[in-house]
Amino acid sequence: MYRAITRNIAVEVEPFYLVDQSEPAENRYVWGYRVTIENNSDEFVQLLSRYWHITDASGKVEEVRGPGVVGDQPELNPGDSYQYASGCPLSTPSGIMVGRYTMRNEAGEMFDIAIPAFSLDLPDARPRLN
Repeated sequence: MYRAITRNIAVEVEPFYLVDQSEPAENRYVWGYRVTIENNSDEFVQLLSRYWHITDASGKVEEVRGPGVVGDQPELNPGDSYQYASGCPLSTPSGIMVGRYTMRNEAGEMFDIAIPAFSLDLPDARPRLN
C-alpha cells in the first residue's frame, strides 16, 4: 500500500499484477491499481482531473492527463471517501507511476493533491533499488 496526504486529503494506492491480461512473450505486462481518496479535511472538494507520469523499466515515459477518474468527477464532503480501480499496460516487466489530482473546493479554489509513487513489479520479481 502506498499513501500520500495533501491538505488532509489522503490518497492510497494498491497495485496488483493482472496475469490473465498479460502476455510476457509479447512484452505485454498489465497491472491494476485500486485508489482510495479520503477527505479528512474540513471542506467539500471535487476531483476535476488527473495527471499520471508512468515510467517503464527501460526509462520510457508516458504522461496521461484527463478529466476525472474512470468517467467520474467525485465530490467528497468532509469524512467521505471514494474508491476506484483502473489499469496500466507496460511493455516491460516493471515500472513506476506517480501523479496528482486537481481538486476544487467549495470556494472555487483549485489545488493539486499528490498521488504517491508506486512500483509495478511482477509478483515473484526480486526488488531492485534505483
